[in-house]
Amino acid sequence: MENKALFVEQNEGSHVIRTLVKLVLPTLARLIHSKDEVVLAKACRALSYLSDGTNDKIQTVIEAGVLGRLVELLMHPSPSVITPALYTIKHIVTGDDVQIQAIIEANIIAPLVHLVQNAELDIRKQAAKAISNAASGGTHDQIRFLVSQGCIKPLCDLLLNWSDSEVVTVCLQGLENILKVGEADKNMSIMGGVNLYAQMIDAARGRETIEFLWTYNTNFKEKAGELHKTYW
Repeated sequence: MENKALFVEQNEGSHVIRTLVKLVLPTLARLIHSKDEVVLAKACRALSYLSDGTNDKIQTVIEAGVLGRLVELLMHPSPSVITPALYTIKHIVTGDDVQIQAIIEANIIAPLVHLVQNAELDIRKQAAKAISNAASGGTHDQIRFLVSQGCIKPLCDLLLNWSDSEVVTVCLQGLENILKVGEADKNMSIMGGVNLYAQMIDAARGRETIEFLWTYNTNFKEKAGELHKTYW
């Protein structure tokens, strides 16, 4: 069974037809329940490769019934398992809103927020990307759910990693999409005529950091300035 996972991993760049993927996925769905850390890591990497692409590929992975186990693997003690599990989730949330909803219904958002808050930096970065991807493609209700799960403060905290342009870009994108929903709610008088999410970002010191980036960091001056002028 492990050989099938290795086959998928070693043929990442090839055109794997949908029928073959469907044949491999049941084996991977079993392998991710292995007690062997090496097998787990390889199976998760194979899943991450299979989920990276079109919505059809993403849907095939979802239909394999792996999401529940991925939630558990996000709490695994080994980064070699957590990281490819995160990549799989990060790829799935680039899909459509139905596929993002599958992630929400599998109760994956709260563990993602936990990782953004508490894990080592590389894992925090990947978890933040997953949240940002979900905010980019999600409906307004789905983005409201992300906020309800506490995603604003950890995204604001990660903005302090000024030397890591990738993570700052990801967090700014995620916060921008959240702010857009807050503004839409404000315009519909849902939140009493205020952008509640702008207030929450301000309370998390995100506004302060965005203003700093606008004023002092040439890499993010344009985006940070745009956000500050639009929402504060």
